[in-house]
Amino acid sequence: MSKVLVIGAGGVSSVCVHKMAQSAAGNAGIFSEIHLASRTRSKCDAIAASVKERTGQTVQTYEIDAEEVPALTRLIEQIGPKLVVNLALPYQDLPIMDACLAAGVSYLDTANYEPKDEAKFEYKWQWAYHDRFKEKGLMALLGSGFDPGVTSVFAMWLKKHKLKTIRQLDILDCNGGDHGQAFATNFNPEINIREVTAPARHWENGQFVETPAMSKKVAFDFDQVGPKNMYMMYHEELESLAKFLPELERGRFWMTFGDAYITHLTVLQNVGMTRIDPVMYQGKEIVPLQFLAAVLPKPETLGPTTKGKTNIGDIATGEALDGSGEKTFYIYNICDHEDAYAETGNQAISYTTGVPAMIGAAMMLTGAWNGEGVFNMEEMDPDPFMDMLNTQGLPWQVKELDGPVEF
Repeated sequence: MSKVLVIGAGGVSSVCVHKMAQSAAGNAGIFSEIHLASRTRSKCDAIAASVKERTGQTVQTYEIDAEEVPALTRLIEQIGPKLVVNLALPYQDLPIMDACLAAGVSYLDTANYEPKDEAKFEYKWQWAYHDRFKEKGLMALLGSGFDPGVTSVFAMWLKKHKLKTIRQLDILDCNGGDHGQAFATNFNPEINIREVTAPARHWENGQFVETPAMSKKVAFDFDQVGPKNMYMMYHEELESLAKFLPELERGRFWMTFGDAYITHLTVLQNVGMTRIDPVMYQGKEIVPLQFLAAVLPKPETLGPTTKGKTNIGDIATGEALDGSGEKTFYIYNICDHEDAYAETGNQAISYTTGVPAMIGAAMMLTGAWNGEGVFNMEEMDPDPFMDMLNTQGLPWQVKELDGPVEF
């Protein structure tokens, strides 16, 4: 039984805390006390009220600015958790890691650090913390969401059970949901738009190759969703996968977007609303993208109206473990938006990130995953994590394809 502090009060946090509080599959025995903190305590209180109503479990709430390291350190020391689960914004990763080091507590997040003034997704800042966590005898687990997170675990499960080597890897992220809004993002608008508008990068022959954002489009028929246009993007797990799969010749990440989304995004870019540098407005500095995020629908409000399914997974090609030559496998999860909402009050995009965050925390708290230092998901045994996906609402399936992808 372990005490845990969750930081952040968006949709992902709501799902994670609900799942921690559920008694199914022994979770109540893993998470003995759940504490929740964010800049806006009322959001924490709303999550706590929902958890109480749905599960009967009590969640303690706090107000904290996660970028104020001394104050956060004091809060961690006051609560005394065994683990801090960071579900705040990626800008806050390093301050929260600093506070964990100061308080002597292990750390988990779902997305790598990025500076506020540049859309740059790299692990280097967090990997630099390895020795400090190791010296303190603490563990930091990076990227325990779906992508990054589950997609990396999928790859390592294939490497353990199906393929001796992975020569080519494509990660396919499809959201087939419809929320009825003219334009809305399914997770934090600022982070979402920064990702989508950044140049695409993929791994090929030992280096990253950069191409213009959204310049490569491919149609793909997704199981239980149907044909969708998907666009090649950069996503942080490509960096860690290239590191931990040294034989990887090509790694790519794809995400689906509808035509209306692309049209809106193009217009917003053309008129300067996706800029992340400050501009002067009526004597005050504002960041256009932050203003845009403030006027767009909040992702956590989309749950009641979102219908459809997500389909996220990996297609991997390499040498078969059984010596039968080159094989291609497709491993994926399908999540229903309405089912996710019925269970936790959140749509499937939040669900598919919040559940893996809870599972990663469970892996650390039970000792199924352990170590001293900073670790990525690829470094851990995939089997216990994969087992919990099946019991906690994200069942997966794997099938052999006729050959490598042709796109």
